[in-house]
Amino acid sequence: MKPVIIDTHAHYDNKQYNPDRDSLLSAMVSEDTPDVACRIATIINVGCDIKSSELSIALADSYPYIYATVGVHPHYSKSLSKQDIQKLEALAYHKKVIAYGEIGLDFFHNFSEPDTQRHWFKRQLELADELNLPVIIHSRDASEETFELVEKSAVRRGVVHSFSGDVALAWDYINLGFHIGIGGVVTYDKTKRLQGVVDALPMEKILLETDAPYLTPAPHRGTRNNSMHLTYVASVISEIKGVPYETVCAQTSENARLLFGI
Repeated sequence: MKPVIIDTHAHYDNKQYNPDRDSLLSAMVSEDTPDVACRIATIINVGCDIKSSELSIALADSYPYIYATVGVHPHYSKSLSKQDIQKLEALAYHKKVIAYGEIGLDFFHNFSEPDTQRHWFKRQLELADELNLPVIIHSRDASEETFELVEKSAVRRGVVHSFSGDVALAWDYINLGFHIGIGGVVTYDKTKRLQGVVDALPMEKILLETDAPYLTPAPHRGTRNNSMHLTYVASVISEIKGVPYETVCAQTSENARLLFGI
């Protein structure tokens, strides 16, 4: 029997999956899919704006092994309003919504003004706390400020998606009660710092994620990502930590179940 893996961050509502979404999602949960060393037990489809939050819920309604999150990514915070926050709150009460996000700060692209990002990040952290949901944090070129805002909030459960900080920052988040999301980037040749972070972390605080269709691991980098590629991520973590591949799959899946109440 193949080890099972939970993908804690994917975007299967993305239009890149329109041609083959159902067949791809069906293949992931099958024991009979050839040339794949794992079976996907659960996928968390992550909302980035109002529309994708709604589509995530629709996917969760259609597939028993998919769960949803709601939230607005910092890229799209410039379009947020009080009415949107009310809409997100209403969506969050759906029975298959298990987290709030992804939310945070992104000063690399700055598609929304920094002050606007800060305002709505703080407001969405407040909402996540009010809803008693763990949060999914996005942070790019904003590591220190993202942590400061999270630390000042009341939120003490969640995951830092596609973690890109150093060991000290990872431990700061862990000490707050957070998990660290590790995906395809850890398989790249030039990510020694991230591999060092993985080496320093307790296995109980690592979550596997794809960010599908993005951040495809080696050796398939440059192609559309999917959850079955997590086998490459788990294999690299196995090598770094010096533990069996099956242990990585089992422990990270248990971590996800505990955090998200799956």
